[in-house]
Amino acid sequence: MSVNSFGHLFRFTTWGESHGPALGATIDGCPPGVPLDPAMIQQWLDKRRPGQNKNTTQRNEPDAVEILSGVYEGRTTGTPIQLMIRNTDQRSKDYGDILNTFRPGHADITYHQKYGLRDPRGGGRSSARETAARVAAGGVAREAITAIAPGVQITGYMVQMGEKKIDRARFDWDQISQNDFWCPDAQAAGEWEEYLTWLRKDDHNSVGAIIEVVARGVPAGIGAPVYAKLDTDLAAAMMSINAVKGVEIGEGMAAAALTGRDNADEIFMGNDGQPVYSSNHAGGILGGISTGQDVVVRFAVKPTSSILSPRKSITMDGQPIEVITKGRHDPCVGIRAVPVGEAMMACVILDHILLDRGQTGGVRGQIG
Repeated sequence: MSVNSFGHLFRFTTWGESHGPALGATIDGCPPGVPLDPAMIQQWLDKRRPGQNKNTTQRNEPDAVEILSGVYEGRTTGTPIQLMIRNTDQRSKDYGDILNTFRPGHADITYHQKYGLRDPRGGGRSSARETAARVAAGGVAREAITAIAPGVQITGYMVQMGEKKIDRARFDWDQISQNDFWCPDAQAAGEWEEYLTWLRKDDHNSVGAIIEVVARGVPAGIGAPVYAKLDTDLAAAMMSINAVKGVEIGEGMAAAALTGRDNADEIFMGNDGQPVYSSNHAGGILGGISTGQDVVVRFAVKPTSSILSPRKSITMDGQPIEVITKGRHDPCVGIRAVPVGEAMMACVILDHILLDRGQTGGVRGQIG
């Protein structure tokens, strides 16, 4: 069995390969009556689109989305929504040299071990190109969230490139869209620009990154206590993104260094009669259920494995070889992972809002 679907009630299936004629997503479970047209989805695909600046891959794809079903006169019908994105700038010849070679750090060897064959053109399904379909699905999820929970805002940004971190004291929401790195720290963005230029042009290397995604305005009470925890599904969503090797919720791994006194988010009654918290070490989730605070997720993306520096590997017949991966690749894939993380957050938040409506009907326990 090959699992290509994600979600419970709001569920999407992605299809297509990096160098095939097209890729896309089939979405089931979207509520009917949601306003939707291609432009609403395209704005998010444009954030992820390759070839926009020198810091990303120079593959030039328009990533124009087409809605093939599930929408009538500008509104969703409640039936499956089929989205398609055509590939227009493939250079499959760039991969001719690695047809019988396993690239270090890539899924070439594991795909071969599992299936006995693989699509060498850009990695096929293992390519980050697959994430365009997720962003399209996330665009639909965002519109559904706007219709049924309009207070929710989802924003992603890079907080670290390699060993270079942002200064939280300089955090500025308005800066995120003002630089190539979706970075909330203008000074850090300038330093990253200089570093990545050297890494790409002189060192022929790549670097990893950490992305943070925040959902503000998430209502308290969505999620579930055990196997469908909100944080469980968020962790699975982010970990499913190509090249992600670690996920944190709230304080994450740093919670291990805290004491119980430091980690506990104290609770008070606010002037509006609603609970407020002294801090948000929990990342907006307690016992798998949202608290009403910001939901905060971070994920780590490994360095792009496609580099011009030679790496040792083996061929399909077991012979040693040195590999230099040609083609057009991101020196830091974390840059274009930001809108992908946002999309996966949107899909999970919508899914859990729908699950909660089905189980509780929106009824909440009263405080005070």
